[in-house]
Amino acid sequence: MLCQFSFTNFRSYKDETTFDFQASNLAEFNDSLISSDKASDVLPISVIYGPNGGGKTNLLAALSAVISMVVSPVYELGKTSGSIIIQQKTELMPYIFDDTSKNEPTEFQLFFRVNNNEYRYYVAVLNGLIVSESLYRKTIGGKKPAFLFDRENENIEVGPTIKSKSINTSVNPKMPYISFLAINYSIPEINEVMGWFESCIIRSYANPVAESQILLTENEDSNKRFINMMNDMGIEISGYRYDKESDQFLLQRVVGNKEYDIPFINESDGTRKLFAALPVIILALREGRLIIIDELDAKLHPKLLRYVIKLFTTPEINKNGAQLLFTSHDLTTMRNTIFRRDEIWFAALNDENSSEIFSLYDIRREDNEHVNNTAAYDKQYLEGRYGADPYLRNISDN
Repeated sequence: MLCQFSFTNFRSYKDETTFDFQASNLAEFNDSLISSDKASDVLPISVIYGPNGGGKTNLLAALSAVISMVVSPVYELGKTSGSIIIQQKTELMPYIFDDTSKNEPTEFQLFFRVNNNEYRYYVAVLNGLIVSESLYRKTIGGKKPAFLFDRENENIEVGPTIKSKSINTSVNPKMPYISFLAINYSIPEINEVMGWFESCIIRSYANPVAESQILLTENEDSNKRFINMMNDMGIEISGYRYDKESDQFLLQRVVGNKEYDIPFINESDGTRKLFAALPVIILALREGRLIIIDELDAKLHPKLLRYVIKLFTTPEINKNGAQLLFTSHDLTTMRNTIFRRDEIWFAALNDENSSEIFSLYDIRREDNEHVNNTAAYDKQYLEGRYGADPYLRNISDN
């Protein structure tokens, strides 16, 4: 599971930016947290709000960029160990609104947990070349991390855990060393880390292509769960099938004791969106994966969006510690009955035309106290109290 993600000099973000999945010390919805006996609790879900052009998508793109950079070489050589669901490779682009950032590296750092270990992975890239990279590991609850490898330009030093394996330290400067190790060796710690990267699911529904990619499984239990969830959301189907003769995907509905085939292309935008999104959500829940979705709320009724959120915040459903990170403009879900204050984040441009992010819990009132968990978050957001200006205040001022 992802604990924390930091990055610098990427697209609209100039300065170091940190997104945190670690739970703050709050009273609300503690039963929804992903808990560990020897480590801090982790959030199962986070949502990012903000104006268009504020940096919501770029935040997700930064996380997608480092994941795809690590996974792509392994995938291209057919060395992956599991199913990978990454919509497209995200290109690295430094902050462009000054004359110095383009000559400085883009940096990423992730803290994440796999089984009983916590890892810190860092990588810095300049003009397509990796100038720095490191991987550290410590046992959850342990005090001192151990380094697995450390790379500065062409110089690579490996730690004692993998030094005895006659590891090659000569690697293409464009390839992450962690990817090189995963491709050429079988090292338990590297396999564990690569397995986490491969498990991350990345979808962008700002791209219409995503809604035409239907990822259904042959697992009978998963298919039954999928149909039951669709029915729970008010979309009554009894099944689905692909017709080779007509080259059509068909949904099946029972009306008056008779089953009918309905061409998928004739369904509403919202139904097609659910059909594309729900299977990967079920996969994430079943296997405890991180799923990153841009514009999850697009074309979805607010009640359907709440249903998806509840899948991750209900421990009886989210039994394996799956996490959902998504962007949204839907204010009907910005409620204290749906989210914790540390699960709501905002992205906006500052006075220097650089994006920055902050959680609702980071915001202080006039008396320097945190926003109360009984507040009407959506109303206060529309009033412009949270800094990520939602337009309506500007309209009324003008």
